[in-house]
Amino acid sequence: MQVLKTPESAFANITDFPYTPHYVQVTDTVSSEITMAYYQAGPKDGHTIVLMHGEPTWAYLYRKMIPTLVEAGFNVLAPDLIGFGRSDKLERCEDYTYARHFIWVKEWFNQVVKGPVTLFCQDWGGLLGLRLVADMPERFVGVMVSNTGLPTGDQSPNEAFSKWRRFSQDVPVFPTSSIIQGATVSELSEHTLKAYDAPFPSEEYKAGARMFPLLVPASPDSVEAQSNHNAWEKLRQFEKPFMTAFGDSDPVTAGGDRIFQKLVPGCEGIEHAVIKDGGHFIQEDKGEELAALLKQFIEQTHNL
Repeated sequence: MQVLKTPESAFANITDFPYTPHYVQVTDTVSSEITMAYYQAGPKDGHTIVLMHGEPTWAYLYRKMIPTLVEAGFNVLAPDLIGFGRSDKLERCEDYTYARHFIWVKEWFNQVVKGPVTLFCQDWGGLLGLRLVADMPERFVGVMVSNTGLPTGDQSPNEAFSKWRRFSQDVPVFPTSSIIQGATVSELSEHTLKAYDAPFPSEEYKAGARMFPLLVPASPDSVEAQSNHNAWEKLRQFEKPFMTAFGDSDPVTAGGDRIFQKLVPGCEGIEHAVIKDGGHFIQEDKGEELAALLKQFIEQTHNL
């Protein structure tokens, strides 16, 4: 297994993400140790919030949310998934699987996260983070989800996702920042676009980004479809506060909030939100608004 490391110099010009990277070693049953990066902000004795990104972003996506949460006294932890940000990249596409991603995330969580936790997750942050909630429900006191899901393959993907999956495999040069801009309502600055391209000095670093669309269970016999079924059985019993805050301008996950509201008992009695002008990468469009909602959600529902 060939491991690539983005040189730190690639991040040198990013001026709006002033958080020091920390690193832990994670492994699974078949790989040697690989390095996973994460960022910590706010008082370490505050209530912990874990912010989980998806694809093809990294923890930089949360730069508009972190200041509000830190000001409120929360201990904020934001990892870079393997293949993204400052975390190691595996050169071969076949080295990435849904199961291995989950093992890596769980290893990071068990090493780094202490005490009760609130999870905020979007995109693949949900496909992995919600598996954590199902696997260790006692560790979480609340969950807020945005523009994500936990697909089991029982329903065919919608046309927007099918087009994205085909594009991700066919495009000769994977245009990271252009993908993010294309799924964002607001206009991103040149500085921001370069920050999203920074983790990927060349195409060989992008295997993880290319593979994620193929790892989403799209039929009942998909790998990990049954594991997600099992996770849903646990989520159907999750009675702690669970809030949805989806954007109104994301065709990929449209309607996903209603699935959570119907199936997760913790959604009952919660004032859910639909964020106006929130694209798929809603943290870019409405990061400050999301952070305010997350702060309010915790303060109103958590007995801390």
